[in-house]
Amino acid sequence: MHAVVLREFGPARNLRYETLPDPEPGPGQVRIAVRAAGVHFIETVMRAGAASELAPPLPELPAVFGGEVAGVVDAVGPGTDGAWLGRSVVTAFGTPGGYAELAVADVGHVHPLPEGLGFQDAVAMVVTGATTVALLDLARLTADDVVLVTSAAGGVGRLVVQHALAVGATVVGAAGGPAKVADVRGLGADAVDYRRGGWDGAVRELLGAERPLSAVIDGVGGDPAARACALVRDGGRFVSIGSASQVEFRPDTDRVAYVNALEELLARPGDRPGHERRALDAAARGDLVPAVQSFPLAHAAEVHAALERRETTGKVVLVP
Repeated sequence: MHAVVLREFGPARNLRYETLPDPEPGPGQVRIAVRAAGVHFIETVMRAGAASELAPPLPELPAVFGGEVAGVVDAVGPGTDGAWLGRSVVTAFGTPGGYAELAVADVGHVHPLPEGLGFQDAVAMVVTGATTVALLDLARLTADDVVLVTSAAGGVGRLVVQHALAVGATVVGAAGGPAKVADVRGLGADAVDYRRGGWDGAVRELLGAERPLSAVIDGVGGDPAARACALVRDGGRFVSIGSASQVEFRPDTDRVAYVNALEELLARPGDRPGHERRALDAAARGDLVPAVQSFPLAHAAEVHAALERRETTGKVVLVP
């Protein structure tokens, strides 16, 4: 099979499109002919070899990244029900990784695709969507809320904006660059460009003094998170869903309620399969619609470079 392999930590060009032996499913496993594989920003950090409290442990090399895999089961391992053969499925635990034409997964981690849900949307929802539905449980947004969503054009941010608007909240999205700001406005929210100086003042002008923020959903961290938090009224809440800037921000909890959604999710791993199913079903119904930007598998190095330059929108997917 063809796969994208990392043999040395470093820049994006270290990702090489190579030929590897086909993986074989073991007991209780299926093999998936990959139709779409998800890419995460954190994988660019790991590829560079940067150890971080905000990232998983660095993999042993050589490595094939990408656990998010959607495709068709083309082989089953010993003791695995043959009814899986030919089924369209998605998993968050593909190995050796989704940056490949074939991957294997334990059947306990595999979900059949709901009717009407395509491979790329499924791979966008199995982790990004599952994270979103879980954090929305924690955020508890209502029609009374005035919400700022940072990284609003990203995979999670876009879904949060959709949900917040659906429940009737007032929503402002912060995104980087004119194209992403236009994308957020296309969802029906007000939007500002957090790459421009004074963007936090622009949020104040949009809302007016009589409508301070009641909540921030932040996926950036660092200075943008600090500026966003300063806009929240006393007694409001700040929900962190990651730190794309790689600079963690924690607010003054005497002033606002703070929830680190990723920490909460990691503390309850048993809830994850349920979140995955809920996210897939929500996408199949059209309640949450992911934005997907797809690229050929062989272009993974260029994709990592584009992610690092913040040039992508929504969920980035590789297609063999």
